[in-house]
Amino acid sequence: MTSSFTIECSVNFSERRRDSRRRPDQGNAARVPRVSRLMAPAIRFGDLMRSGEVTSYAELARLGRVTRARMTQVMSLLCFTPDIQEEILFLPRTVKGRDRVQLRHLLPIAALSDWRQQRVLWQAINLKR
Repeated sequence: MTSSFTIECSVNFSERRRDSRRRPDQGNAARVPRVSRLMAPAIRFGDLMRSGEVTSYAELARLGRVTRARMTQVMSLLCFTPDIQEEILFLPRTVKGRDRVQLRHLLPIAALSDWRQQRVLWQAINLKR
C-alpha cells in the first residue's frame, strides 16, 4: 500500500549578484597581482636551485604540487632583467576586475634573450596600464 503526502514550504528565489560570493571581510580591498605573487616564489626557487638544495624543476613541481609545465612557466619569470623583476614584484595592487599584467603577457617577453628588447616590450605593457 502506498500513501501520498504533501510538503509545503516557502522558497525565496532571489537574483544572486556576482559579488555575493565574497566573504564579508573581503570588502573592496585591493589585492596583489597574481604575477607579483608568482615572482616571489620564482626568486626563492631559483635560490634553492643555485644552492643545490633542489636539483630540478620536476622536484620543485612535486614539492609545490603543480605540473612541471606550470613550474617552468613560473621559473621563466627569472629570465627577465633584474629591474623588470623588481617592477613585477611591486606592481600596483588590483582594486577591481582583472589584473592588468598577466602571466600570458609576460611569457613571450621572458623568452627573449636580449634585455634591451625585454625593456622595450615591458614599457609597452606598462603604457597600456
